[in-house]
Amino acid sequence: MNTFDTLLRGLAHPGVAWEIAILAACLLTALAVSWGAGRGKGDQSVWFGRGVVDGLLFPLLALVLTYGAMLLLAPSQPVALLRIAVPVLVSLAGIRFLARVLTVVFPASGMARLAERLFSWLAWLGAVLWIVGLLPAVTQEMDAIRFTFSKSRVSLLDLAGGVLSAGAVMVVVLWVSAVLERRVLQQAVSDLSLRKVAANTVRATLLLVGLLLALSTVGVDLTALSVLGGALGVGLGFGLQKLAANYVSGFVILFERSLRIGDIVRVDNFEGEVMDIKTRYTLIRAPNGRESIVPNEKLITERIENLSLADPRVLLTSEVTVGNDSDVDIVQKVLVDAALAVPRVLRDPAPAARLVRLGPDGLEFSLLYWIEDPVNGQLNVRSDTNLQVLRGLRAAGIDSPIPQRVVQMRPAAPG
Repeated sequence: MNTFDTLLRGLAHPGVAWEIAILAACLLTALAVSWGAGRGKGDQSVWFGRGVVDGLLFPLLALVLTYGAMLLLAPSQPVALLRIAVPVLVSLAGIRFLARVLTVVFPASGMARLAERLFSWLAWLGAVLWIVGLLPAVTQEMDAIRFTFSKSRVSLLDLAGGVLSAGAVMVVVLWVSAVLERRVLQQAVSDLSLRKVAANTVRATLLLVGLLLALSTVGVDLTALSVLGGALGVGLGFGLQKLAANYVSGFVILFERSLRIGDIVRVDNFEGEVMDIKTRYTLIRAPNGRESIVPNEKLITERIENLSLADPRVLLTSEVTVGNDSDVDIVQKVLVDAALAVPRVLRDPAPAARLVRLGPDGLEFSLLYWIEDPVNGQLNVRSDTNLQVLRGLRAAGIDSPIPQRVVQMRPAAPG
């Protein structure tokens, strides 16, 4: 507890007022520089984040200024307050860096939020141990705890350091891949689907390199991975055929661009817009809000209707039945005028009304009309058209027949 007593005596020193003023000046300077440099940068920046103090630049700049002030002031007076501020700012910089990288790379991942909270607790715990002077004792105890793996003995301190080193390498790799995707690919590749496959390829390559570097940092012999690679190949050949086929099909779809994000497709009578193309599956959203997850192999090996490749126009039909004594020419004119009254119905090709059947209950007509924006919904256009048809028929005095059936009751035979 000598370190803790020294810290308390330093905080009671008369010169602590100078420390408070210098620390406030360092924080205000870092705040001003971060605010001035971060204006208009948006919330996708790791350096600036959503707010002035939400990014990496503020705690990192405050740490540099505070540490420099501590070195300058230490020969002349105690700097207990600045010594407390340094580990706090180190922990805050690490937490902000991890949080901003995970937010940019995985914006809606619950596991990323969990990893951020876990690292935050560990970082603040480490800062507290550093401040009270217990960190050397804790590291010494961790180094004394050893585990035996095959012929090697590894301490708990080595494992913790390896995990932190590997985590730092992976976070830096994720940051680099996000920067390349945002700064390079968005400008160099205009097609959204091609940009996505390029981003996935770059991220997978960098993650592989980062994983190898992290394993090398921990001390894992990389030559042992050749055995793992052979076992993985055998597993892909037997048990993971479907999974491997889906991943390969995903890259084929993105490279060939047979399906693109935003296309309207029909798969097994499920019609909707392609919202996202993952490496394993494709997400399709119907106009009614339902979503379908389709394995990529299905999109490669089966027949898929892409309604957006050649012509976005879609033909819709409304069925109408009128009485047998109705004037066919008037009915056709009313139906065509009703379709033309709907704004989303195309004038070219023009709507058409066809008498398709002389039914038992009346004359059956089909009203054919085209739209060019099926992504905005089809049921709403059909409903608007049916309402206009109903108003037009009522205004023209044409009634829809009510089906009638005659039931004959025959007396039972005697005996």
